[in-house]
Amino acid sequence: QVQMVESGGGLVQAGGSLRLSCAASGRTFSNYAMGWFRQAPGKEREVVVVISRSGGRTYYADSVKGRFTISRDNARNTLYLQLNSLKPEDTAVYYCAASITYSVNSNEYNYWGQGTQVTVSS
Repeated sequence: QVQMVESGGGLVQAGGSLRLSCAASGRTFSNYAMGWFRQAPGKEREVVVVISRSGGRTYYADSVKGRFTISRDNARNTLYLQLNSLKPEDTAVYYCAASITYSVNSNEYNYWGQGTQVTVSS
């Protein structure tokens, strides 16, 4: 099993930046593809970005391309998400998740963190 704890969320003005972290423990972090997902009030959970086990392959949702950057440090068992040029529509709870399979489908992810709130004011 993989346990994950997100941090770094908060309240920021539009145009601002945040850096989310996801610290993993348990099974070997590098064995898992990782993803960031988000869920806004009244909306379904959606994929934000996914990264392969080695970090060599990524997928970004169109809504965040050019603004968000995912990275991972397998030596530190940590996943990161740099959020730049934030918009009010980025407001959501952000979750990190782990999967054996590189996928944009949240159903493929077996392990989830508790989430961290990101709120962007206009």
